[in-house]
Amino acid sequence: MSGIDYYAALGINSKASQQQIRDAYKKAALRTHPDRVPSDSPERPERTRKFQLINDAYYTLSDATRRRDYDAARTYHGFGSGASTASTAFDSEEDIPDPGASASGGGGFPWSSFGFKAKNTEEKTKFENEQFGDVFEEMLREEGMAENGGKPTGLFWSVVGGLSGGAMGFIMANFPGLVAGAVAGNRLGSVRDAKGKSVYQVFSDLPQGDKARLLSQLAAKVFSHAVGAS
Repeated sequence: MSGIDYYAALGINSKASQQQIRDAYKKAALRTHPDRVPSDSPERPERTRKFQLINDAYYTLSDATRRRDYDAARTYHGFGSGASTASTAFDSEEDIPDPGASASGGGGFPWSSFGFKAKNTEEKTKFENEQFGDVFEEMLREEGMAENGGKPTGLFWSVVGGLSGGAMGFIMANFPGLVAGAVAGNRLGSVRDAKGKSVYQVFSDLPQGDKARLLSQLAAKVFSHAVGAS
């Protein structure tokens, strides 16, 4: 059947637990995030397309009611129930179904019934950022770079300060509430955010190159944890 199954998009079995779905989304989001490449990169449109797919997949499968409805439609339209491979989401040339397209005749899968139903591109982008931001902050808490509530820790600022030669100057120039403690080279030893910005808010305001470096570093940590746990 045409289209990419949401379970296949996340590289998980249809019997996956909610934690397995969330963990799979973390890895898929880090791997496909558009900010891993420059704004003018020819890879960006395809990355954006895949990032949208996995966000729709996670939105659908992370909620018990939406997942039940999806599973019922999936069974009715003949999707298999076996395990999927992660490569389906990241490497396949198969067309990603358009959630806005209405199902046509011939028993087509009703994709328009699932995924996040945005009124426009701006609303969809906002939703994707909020959904990714939630797991981004969770991942940084797991690495000791964020407190509960998403506030940055000294380790976060140390990592951000070491991303590039201009990162520290950017931070100090754009976040007037920041108070630097010890400074060594381009690394910030201790920084306090007096305005209470979350780590994702800071990440969103970083220059593109530093976003890519931070995502790559985080991805390396998350994937190494996954390998160590297997």
